[in-house]
Parts: sequence; C-alpha cells; structure tokens
Amino acid sequence: MSKKQRCLMMESLPHEVVECILERLDADPLLRFKAVSKQWKSTIESPFFQRRQFTQRQQSGNPDVLMVSRCADINSEIEALTTLVLGSSSSVKIPTPWEEEEEEDKEYSVSQDSCDGLVCLFDKFKSGFVFNPATRWYHPLPLCQLQQLLIAIGDGFYDLGYRVSRLGFGKDKLTGTYKPVWLYNSIEIGLENATTCEVFDFSTNAWRYVSPAAPYRIVGCPAPVCVDGSLHWFTECEETKILSFDLHTETFQVVSKAPFANVDGFGFDIVMCNLDNRLCVSEMKLPNQVIWSFNSGNKTWHKMCSINLDITSRWFGPTQVFALLPLALLDGKKKKKKKLLFYCRVRNRTMVVHDDETKSYDVAFEADSIGHPVCYFPSLISIS
Repeated sequence: MSKKQRCLMMESLPHEVVECILERLDADPLLRFKAVSKQWKSTIESPFFQRRQFTQRQQSGNPDVLMVSRCADINSEIEALTTLVLGSSSSVKIPTPWEEEEEEDKEYSVSQDSCDGLVCLFDKFKSGFVFNPATRWYHPLPLCQLQQLLIAIGDGFYDLGYRVSRLGFGKDKLTGTYKPVWLYNSIEIGLENATTCEVFDFSTNAWRYVSPAAPYRIVGCPAPVCVDGSLHWFTECEETKILSFDLHTETFQVVSKAPFANVDGFGFDIVMCNLDNRLCVSEMKLPNQVIWSFNSGNKTWHKMCSINLDITSRWFGPTQVFALLPLALLDGKKKKKKKLLFYCRVRNRTMVVHDDETKSYDVAFEADSIGHPVCYFPSLISIS
C-alpha cells in the first residue's frame, strides 16, 4: 500500500481517531503530514496536540542528543550542529539558526537542560537563540546587560579573572512560561550586591532584572540545572549549598547543603544535572565519581551510582581535572535500574553508557568532537 493510499485511509477515519494515531508519531513525519490537508495541518499546529505528542514521545523511549560543536570555526569538517538518535552509529547535520542571521562566528554553548524539546544556544559576547532542533524553529535573544557590559570592557575582560556563569533555561510549571535566566557574580565587574539576575521575557522580547537577586555568590563553572520549575546553582560559601530560583515566583532560596565537602571557587570537580526529573549532583574524587540524587520531599540525598574513573580513563585519559557530566538515564528494558549516559567535558569525543547492575561500561557514540551534548525529546513546540 502506497503512502498516499494510507493517508486516504486515515482521512476516512473519525478525526478523533486520526489525532490519537498522529500524536504517537515523531516530529519529522508530522511536519510532512501537515501537507495532507488543512485539517491535519490545523491539528498538528495546535498547541494542545503538540503538548500531547511531546508527552507521548517522552514516555516512548530514550531521548535524542543534540551536539553543539566547539570546533566548527577551526575545523570545517566538523558540523556546528548535529543530532544523534541513541543507538545509531552516525549523527545528522541540521541547519543552524545563525546561518539565517548571517552570523559568522559558529561557536556557541548550549543550556545544560532541554525544555519541551527546546534548548538555549548562547555566548558571553553575542546574541543567542532559543532553538527547536526537530523543527528548526528559533527565537533570537538580544544581548542582556551582562553581555553588553562585557563587550564594553573589551580586552580588559581577560585581566579581571572573571568567570562568566552559564545561562540557565527552564519553564514556570504553573503558567507554562519559558524563561532564560542569567545569574552572575557582581563584584568583579563593578556591580553592587553579591549577584545580579536577568530574566528574558518573551512577551516583551527583552531582558529584565530580578530584585532581590541571590544573596550568595555562585560557583562559576557548573551549569545551572532546571528541575520541577526551578533552576539550581552551587553557592560559593564556606559550606557549599544548593541555591534554587523558583521560575514562577522569581525568588531565591537555599534548598539543601551539598552532600559532599566544600569546593573551591572554580568547581571543576563538581557537576549538577537533571536525571529523570530529579536534581542530582556529583563530585569527582579519585578513583571514583559518586552521583547523588535529591529527594525534594524530605530534603535528603541518596547515592544513585558511582563511576569508576580508572575504567573510564581508557576513553578520557588518566588525568582528569573536570568531573564527568551525566546526560541522561536510559531505558534499561527489562532491567530494574536504568543505564547512565555521560561524557567528559575536556576530551569530548566519546559518550559512554554505564550499567550499574553489571558494572559495565560501553561506548554509546564516538566522533572527532561531540562538542556540548544535550539530551532532548524531539517536539513540535515553539514559543509564540
């Protein structure tokens, strides 16, 4: 039976049945099926349908991986943006939003979290984007006040010894509003208070300050992580704490002490991540790296698993300065525990899967550079 015949057969079904079938499909075929009829196009472009389709995709298996290259400017053979279906041996190039914006500099960082299939691409000196890798939809982000200040400082920026924190991205779980957030330490760049916080407002297409900002300085290296409607950072205190920013109330609070000893101001040996919608933190302490999961109900930490750094040295080298970064928990099929996907932020050529039940380690994907990988579930969602 041809594709045309199958489409005609589906059109003869009640539309409610067609919707139930369509919402179980991936984003790519749905984009093509918009051409079948006006009714199908209207359905597929409906925010309500897109939300249900995304929920189905989340429940149906493992995420895909978006790889944002660090080397596209240096090596023309390395693509700026590629996507990977886990289990595949090769990645697929996708168009970049800055091609249409005539942006010559191809190097961007990416938010550590995806949110409903959307990611934030950013750089401390240039405008960024909120981007949907599945549909190629994007929304340019104007320069925030921090970026404008750093550009004005010019070459003197490098003399400050200032570590620019990374952009956070999440969603107000009550209103569904998406919010890029930049929280940064203030004193080194001549600003008052311990920190300054800027939030991007899509309704005005502008950044605005949040006051009061966080009362504690933050550790510069680990990226913020969004879990359950809040962004989280490590504090730069004598006793390391977890600082939370509620994306609905736009207020800060300390939710817990870290489950490990105090860290230095750089924080190379610690990471924070979202694994199955649980806040997780990890510290590299040779010869292992332990991953802790936070129970927000009783405010306690429990040990999720441990990575043997002697074993992973075959891919990442014997001398590790940066903690390995967990990316996702993968479906273990009939296994009780899911497998952990992670990579090395310095020797960023390999993603590895760890099975904590069998204590095994396997290569999930290798390339000349995997850049900044971020896991996401492909969706049709955009921001109007």
